[in-house]
Amino acid sequence: MFLRGAALILPKSRRLFNSSSSHDLASTIAELNKEMEFVFGEAPPTSLAGSSESQPTDRDSQSISVEKIANESKLTHISTKGEAQMVDVSHKDISKRVAIASCKVILGKKVYGLVSANQLAKGDVFSVAKIAGITGAKQTSNLIPLCHNINLTHVRVDLRLNPHDYCVEIEGEAASTGETGVEMEAMTAVTLAGLTVYDMCKAASKDIQITDVRLEHKTGGKSGDWSREK
Repeated sequence: MFLRGAALILPKSRRLFNSSSSHDLASTIAELNKEMEFVFGEAPPTSLAGSSESQPTDRDSQSISVEKIANESKLTHISTKGEAQMVDVSHKDISKRVAIASCKVILGKKVYGLVSANQLAKGDVFSVAKIAGITGAKQTSNLIPLCHNINLTHVRVDLRLNPHDYCVEIEGEAASTGETGVEMEAMTAVTLAGLTVYDMCKAASKDIQITDVRLEHKTGGKSGDWSREK
């Protein structure tokens, strides 16, 4: 630590910079480095010690890695100005695209018994929920602002009772031939079916839960096939 007003005395270098040989120059630089370490408490950066190529620092490497990741996983619905946008898919290849999604509706033992016996006042839960799921898939672009209006070629919604968890397991499938995927249509289908199950059963219990809405499988498009690991 230096005192204010104290004179800083640097050790005299024993060599000059006008040495004719590269060996003398390297020795001179090494001695200067030692003198700088003596005065400042640390050696100068490697790039100042005669290296012809500057090496990237840890901070530079981290910045490069972050930039690379950002470029590889951009949010396509965000413009360069940070504004929401609808993606232009006109340049994409037309291909057959299929997506399968699922969710659970946890009923509880009491409501499960009523559903399995078809004793709810509103009627057949599964039939109404299946129609709601199919209708929901076809209305996805109206419900989710930045989704494209897709011509669906197929929608399937299946519901089955699971006695171990006292729940309804719902699976939905959407298919189309076009420039963009149908993942949102499949997930909207199972979500609307689950909400309909809740609506059909809410008079018997308010404790019903809709859980695990997720994509299970998709095919087609630039990213190819994908399946959730079990």
